[in-house]
Amino acid sequence: MHLLAVGLNHTTAPLSLREKVAFPPDQIGHAVASARAWFGQTSAATGSNEAAILSTCNRTELYAAGCGAGDMAIAGGAERVTAAIDATAHFLADYHRLPYTDLRPYLYTLPQDEAVRHAFRVASGLDSMVLGEPQILGQMKNAVRQAEAAGGLGTCLHQMFQRTFAVAKEVRSTTEIGAHSVSMAAAAVRLSQRIFDKISEQNVLLIGAGEMIELCATHFAAQHPKSLTVANRTLERGEALAQRFNGRAIRLAELPEQLARFDIVISSTASSLPIIGLGMVERAIKSRRHRPMFMVDLAVPRDIESEVARMDDVFLYTVDDLGGVVQTGIESRQAAVSQAELIIETRVKSFMHWIDTRRVVPVIQDLHDSSEAMRLAELERARRLLARGDDVDAVLEALSKGLTAKFLHGPQQALHNAQGDERARLAVLLPQLFRNRR
Repeated sequence: MHLLAVGLNHTTAPLSLREKVAFPPDQIGHAVASARAWFGQTSAATGSNEAAILSTCNRTELYAAGCGAGDMAIAGGAERVTAAIDATAHFLADYHRLPYTDLRPYLYTLPQDEAVRHAFRVASGLDSMVLGEPQILGQMKNAVRQAEAAGGLGTCLHQMFQRTFAVAKEVRSTTEIGAHSVSMAAAAVRLSQRIFDKISEQNVLLIGAGEMIELCATHFAAQHPKSLTVANRTLERGEALAQRFNGRAIRLAELPEQLARFDIVISSTASSLPIIGLGMVERAIKSRRHRPMFMVDLAVPRDIESEVARMDDVFLYTVDDLGGVVQTGIESRQAAVSQAELIIETRVKSFMHWIDTRRVVPVIQDLHDSSEAMRLAELERARRLLARGDDVDAVLEALSKGLTAKFLHGPQQALHNAQGDERARLAVLLPQLFRNRR
């Protein structure tokens, strides 16, 4: 059994590349199925038959597990790791129609316990742009549900993710890892306050109606803006969110005519293409008589064309730009990080022990099957003797001796045929295996 995690995140790849390899939520199931099919074609290299994909604004990761190509820990393991990594990287490049050479330098590749440790750290918020943020756990759970629905989870990944969620819960309940975290939504408020002295005098537009926009609505509503509007493709969903914060809702189709009304614009949708272009913003700024506009694009792929950032009267920030703001208070969280890392390390060792025990399951099954065959053969022989009228004590004596002889035959032959160091090892091992445990 082997495990592998391959991906890129906010620390290894720029936003311009991350948005190219992001998987839209409605494509995750298809992508998981495609990954399994891809690995099936390259099974000689990977041996993978399980797959799950995690895709957020900060990361795209593919977790794979399986057997058949051989254990990565045995001879030739290093070559198998390299082959599995290349196969996974080629899948990501092929699926998104990117040159492999453009993608490969930005990928991190984590085999075996490194993959497990990484999954535990991600779910616990230790690998996020916002240290300790809780959103990633929900995103990972959703990714696992989608992988399971697509048939991507087997025994190994199912067990790994269940333990991942348990570790995240333990870290959050026993440490203060999230006590001082600064969310993206809070960071957006802080940045807007650098442009506008009073948010209470500004009109706020939130584009989308997902979890991130809901968090932004909560933070901006607390500042009592002049108005709060939600723009969403589905008006009913936008209205449901807007009503919670005494706001109003508009359709995305109304943005070209409405954009000039807003001083603060926060966008986070699942659109695969920008929904706010340079021309739209230019017309809005002209209509506003060049009054400044503050914009935050929290989507990956981006909702707002990057060229907008070059405009003099627009202050456009992306998820990467918010990175410095969310690091506030990181020093106070270092003790909690150390505690979390210790918990994770213990749980990684426990899971890898479980993986090791899985390797001997076929051996145990073979021993059980062969022992059962011996037992049944001797039992049938004893029944025939009893049916013939032989003495019961004599039959039981023969049964016990027959079973003992058959069980010892293999080990005795192995000891007899072995030579040198192998015989010495067997001479130490066999008495331990057959020691009386009464």
